[in-house]
Amino acid sequence: MSVHDSTQTVPQAAAPAAAGRKLGLALLVIATAQLMLVLDDTIVNIALPSMQRSLHLPVSSLNWVISFYALTFGGLLLAGGRAGDLFGRLRVFRTGLVLFTLASMAGGFAPNETVLVTARIVQGCGAALAAPCALSLLATTFPAGPARTKALGVYGSMAGLGSVIGLLLGGTLTEYASWRWVLFINAPIAVAVLAGTWSGVLVPGDTERGKLDVPGAVTATGGVASLIYALSRGSSNGWTDIGTLVAFTLGAVLLIAFALAERFSRAPMLPASVIRDRNRGGAYTVLLLLGTGMLAMYYLLTLYLQIVRGYSALHTGLSYLPNVVGLGIAAGGLGPRLFAALPARAVIAAGMLISAGGLAWSAAMLTPTSNYFAVLLPGMLATGIGTGLTFVGCTSTGMRGVAPRDSGVASGLLNTSVQCGAALGIAALAAIASAVTRNQQTGHAYAVALTHGYSAGLLAGAAIYTAAAIVAALTINARLSAGQLAGH
Repeated sequence: MSVHDSTQTVPQAAAPAAAGRKLGLALLVIATAQLMLVLDDTIVNIALPSMQRSLHLPVSSLNWVISFYALTFGGLLLAGGRAGDLFGRLRVFRTGLVLFTLASMAGGFAPNETVLVTARIVQGCGAALAAPCALSLLATTFPAGPARTKALGVYGSMAGLGSVIGLLLGGTLTEYASWRWVLFINAPIAVAVLAGTWSGVLVPGDTERGKLDVPGAVTATGGVASLIYALSRGSSNGWTDIGTLVAFTLGAVLLIAFALAERFSRAPMLPASVIRDRNRGGAYTVLLLLGTGMLAMYYLLTLYLQIVRGYSALHTGLSYLPNVVGLGIAAGGLGPRLFAALPARAVIAAGMLISAGGLAWSAAMLTPTSNYFAVLLPGMLATGIGTGLTFVGCTSTGMRGVAPRDSGVASGLLNTSVQCGAALGIAALAAIASAVTRNQQTGHAYAVALTHGYSAGLLAGAAIYTAAAIVAALTINARLSAGQLAGH
């Protein structure tokens, strides 16, 4: 071999390594952004009692702090993804991160309820711009094949991981700093992600011609918002209250208008081809129901642990460790092995039933003096395992067989389903808990009445999870190969 030949082997060998490092940095940037956006669903949960004391928030307003973020995040996700296609994915991604960061700082400095809730709404808008563009950037940066499959797996796992990390981080920050730091913490993370976007590791991809589906975005978000408002108002003002009935009616009309707008739009925000497939439609529905129960469970148990049991914020966050362990067991080795051996519907339905059993156990055994290790630990472990199995299966099923041009929309729907479900679930289950607590107060101590309310909310969550298992069994008939298990 000549000198010339030997020197030529260096760049040839180094090229794959350099490309691997570039893709690794790109995945770090995208996954960190997704983790930050998702953990804001739950990081605020732990700080709610501290927020209430500091800003003198009424109990009825606590769920708005959580649900408004989930609502705007989920309701505008598809519009955010379309905006990235039209105006540049990298540009819209950065815009979303900046908007999210500024809103986080404003919320951290909030002097009252109005500023805090408004900041959470703007946070959700920023997240809705950034999250789908992050997924689109992943698709344009990573070549089709194992590299993209693994990257999609890491991205998808951030949904479950971000929720539980938010609980642990929220407890630590609230305990040792202040509730305001659960919002301030976003700033350094976002700055690091923004710096990563200027490193040249992300491939923006081509923009498309067309226009933003404004009617679709407005009617979808307005419809879900009206339903959530109706649920919250009904729990406090009564279900026959004129305002409650008007909100329910408006929500139904707007969602019907959304369906019609999508049907006749030349550039629909939600192409019918994506959800027409029974497997994908079933996966999205299951994730919607999963989101309905999951965030509401964190909300109700956090209030129980801190208000009824007197746990500190840090103690509360650490109490969710069994949930983290369960998620890790299911999403790590157990889930992929089960999906390789069994039909997807069987594993997803089993996951939802395991989660339902965990919630039902906690609901049935919960008292103001319940032993954590006998009641909450097994319930949290079970819900973690069930949730992990469901996330693995529904993420892969929701992307199965999607045309390349629709991959961004299909991926966005995974987030949309969970986020909209979370907003609806907190409103509905918090309303159930409040109604039961009010009815119990006359004949029981306040702590007992609160516990009965939280138990009722958890039991409703178990019923929703059972319904999700039925949906999975009836709609999903795919069998996932090893290659379709994202990231495994």
